[in-house]
Amino acid sequence: MGDEVKLFGMWASPYSRRVELALKLKGIPYEYIEEDLSNKSPSLLKYNPIHKKVPVLVHNQKPVAESLVILEYLDETWETHPFLPQHPYERAKARFWAKFIDEKLFPTVAKLRHMAGKEKEEAIEEAQQQLKIMEDELKGKQYFTGQRMGYLDIAANVLIWFRVVGELIGETVLTAEKFPLICEWIEKLMQIDAVNENKVPFR
Repeated sequence: MGDEVKLFGMWASPYSRRVELALKLKGIPYEYIEEDLSNKSPSLLKYNPIHKKVPVLVHNQKPVAESLVILEYLDETWETHPFLPQHPYERAKARFWAKFIDEKLFPTVAKLRHMAGKEKEEAIEEAQQQLKIMEDELKGKQYFTGQRMGYLDIAANVLIWFRVVGELIGETVLTAEKFPLICEWIEKLMQIDAVNENKVPFR
């Protein structure tokens, strides 16, 4: 069928990169539209009037917002390279941990850029405690979703961004000594062309 797929995103947004990765893994042709978040386009405001942010997927003129929602929409609409586990319990777990990443782990690391001194030290400790939880989730697995890259791996792809944060703040949050399984998982992901193409770049 003649699907028209557009993605409104921003180069430094790991959430936009997450959706781009999903589109590439599924082999879905799409048009990417870069947004200037300091001067949002009328199209972005039209398609996401509630949150007014990226990413927004527009499929045949129908908008879908929020990256995790978009991942599920893509998985339900295109059968190639299924993301979510087949078993209901495993699907529920994947959704739970994806929400943990977006609501707990990622915000903790993101705020480090604006901290200093003791406050930053405490935030780094908090982030590493949360990373330890994700490290434990990888025990005995090739990927977070199991033996094959799936929904939670795409959601957790933002962990690659933590290295960028480390460069910006002059602190190493994610180390191979403390988190060997996560670092091995990142190296495994970086061997996948679609992942390597969609890592957050430096500018």
